[in-house]
Order: sequence, then C-alpha cells, then structure tokens
Amino acid sequence: MDFQYLATWVINTQHAIRITFHVSRFMFHIFLSYTLIHSIGQSQASPDDWLSFRGDPQLTGVATSELPENPELLWTFEAEDGIESTAAVAAGTVYVGALDGYLHAINLENGQLKWKYQGSGEIKSSPTVFRNVVYFGDGMGVFHAVDTQTGALRWTFQAEAEIISSANVAQDRLLFGSYDQYLYCLSPEDGSLVWKFETEGYVHGSPAIVNGAVVISGCDGYLRSINITNGVEQQQIALGDYVGASPAILNNRAYAGTFGNQVLCAGLENAEILWRYQHPERHFPFYSSAAVTADLVVIGGRDKMVHALKPQTGQLLWTYPAKSRVDSSPVIVGERVFFGTVGGELVALSLNSGEKIWEFVIGASIIASPSVMGGKLVIGADNGRIYCFGERGANRE
Repeated sequence: MDFQYLATWVINTQHAIRITFHVSRFMFHIFLSYTLIHSIGQSQASPDDWLSFRGDPQLTGVATSELPENPELLWTFEAEDGIESTAAVAAGTVYVGALDGYLHAINLENGQLKWKYQGSGEIKSSPTVFRNVVYFGDGMGVFHAVDTQTGALRWTFQAEAEIISSANVAQDRLLFGSYDQYLYCLSPEDGSLVWKFETEGYVHGSPAIVNGAVVISGCDGYLRSINITNGVEQQQIALGDYVGASPAILNNRAYAGTFGNQVLCAGLENAEILWRYQHPERHFPFYSSAAVTADLVVIGGRDKMVHALKPQTGQLLWTYPAKSRVDSSPVIVGERVFFGTVGGELVALSLNSGEKIWEFVIGASIIASPSVMGGKLVIGADNGRIYCFGERGANRE
C-alpha cells in the first residue's frame, strides 16, 4: 500500500513539474515578446532612420536607404533663422536646430511643425536621437535632452563654452565635445557627468565610436582614442594640423581633412599616418567630413572641389568643380554622393566618374549635410528653410 502511494505521488509530482515547466516557458515567451516590443518602442527607429550627424556611430556618411533617380521637392519648412545643423530623423519626425535657438520637430510626410523647443543660444550642433530623447548642444554651452514626443525638457548639462560637436551614443553613454577643450561623457538618463577628458584645443567635430573607444580629431592637431568606460586615453596620433572635421572610421582606419589643406588616413591599429593627400595645385582647407566606403573616400573642400580618393592609398580618382566652397559633408547613397555648396546648390554625383547627374538650386548657402532615410533626403540652408526631397506619391494610397 505504501509502495502504491509512493508511485502515485511520484507520477503526480512529475505531472505537476511538467505543467510548471510549460507554464514557465509560456510566461518566458510572453516576457521576451514584451521586452522586444518595449525595446522597439524605446528605440523608436527603423534601421534606415538617420539618428545622428553622419548616420552611424563610425560617422561614415553612408545611407542604408535608396533615393529616386530624380528626387523631387516634396515640402519646405521655414524657421526664423539660418540652419547649419544637420537633421536627425526618427519614426517619421525630422529634428533640426536653427540659429534662432529653437529645435524644431517636423512631420517627415508633410513638413508640418509638431513642436519646437527653445534652447539657450543658437544651435549649430546636429541633434542625436536615442530612446525617445533628442540630444543637442547650443552656443551658450548648454547640452539639452528633450522628449521626442512632447518637446518637453528632460534635463540639461552646462559645459564651459559653446557646443558645436554633435553627440554620439555607446554603452549607454553620451559623448560630445565643447569649445572649453573637453570631451564629455554623460549618462543619457539624467545628464550626470560620467567623465570628461581635456584636450589642448577646441573639440569642434563629433566623436566617432569604434571597438569600445571614442575617437576625436581635434583642433589641437591630434587624433585621440579614449576608452569609453573610464575616459582614459588609449592612443594619440599627431596630425600636424588643426582639424575641424569629424573623423570617418572604416576597417580600423580614420579619415579626416585638415586646415593644413590635406586629407589624412590614420591607422588605428598601429597609431600611424598611413597616407596624406594634397591636391597638386589647389591648396585650401577641408572643413567637410568625409564619406567612406571600402572603395572610396569622398570629401568636399574649400578649394571649391569635391575629391574622391582610394581608401587604401589616398590616390586621387576624380575631382568635381563645385564653383563654390563645399563645407557640407557628403553622403553616399547607392552609386551616388549628395552634398550642398556655399553657392546654394544641392548636387548629386556619380560615384564612378564624379559626373554631375542631379542638381537642385536652393540659392542660399548650404553648410548642413544631407540626411537620408525612407527614400527621402532632408537638408537645411542658411535661408532658414528645411527642404525634403523624394518621390511624389510614394508611400501614399
């Protein structure tokens, strides 16, 4: 009798364990699904959104979205002052700062204003979107965190000088530079200072992220690699000249133009300059940041030209005479590269030949860079207008 009772108890216990296991597995899948959905909602972005200045953490300036063969003007939006800030685009909203001190949130589909937020000074820093918050700095040295849905302030952080550098995000940390000569690392949650690193000059350009490090090309003439976790410098490479551009990084190489009229390639593995390019005749500074693929480095110059170089050697492949300065950083879209000029033209060139294949005359200076997502291109100009290009009737019933 005791044996039968024991056998029955064992069978019932095994059955209960199976039920508990299946219920637990079912609840785990529900939890996992909720986590994924919540995470997607928090990220608020599709893979081809343009969330920051150059489109990705390595600042390569390469779009994942395509554009129509002949982009048409879909809408314009007018701010109260000029625009030098490159737009960020997430979940159908364009975020862009203007020299009037306002950050504007604009509907990507129709160009209608959703909200605007007033900063403390003119905004040249390009916004960065991360987890339902848009981050940017201003001319009074204030770094802002603003809710993407409502335009309400989350928090601010005060640097000691103007912020033109745009933020990058890695390991739940915000990284940006200031004219007070510091690179800052903040918590995105509350803006608390994690660490700051002092350089020997203005930090004008935006930091790039690679291999657990933040890389800056500074006005002190150094390319620095700094550990994201603790803010300790890992290496520095003497560039020899003042650099206002942001570094573009691909395959453990950093590419940047200098105010010494050169384009440089620095190898991060061995901390060395691999090549230097200088046009044989026209010697002018480079303010534009480079766009980089495995086959091409494209950069605009104050020599009124766009230059295409081989990434491995720096050999010149072609140049395009733009007729005015190119401070706008180019963006590669498929087999084309798009950029603006100080003369007011928005231009597309063939990557293979450098031949102009599309142009739209805005008529006002373009310092900002293109943002490309969802078959659309968005760019601001010195006349205070934001322009959106794409294909008429696309994504409509």
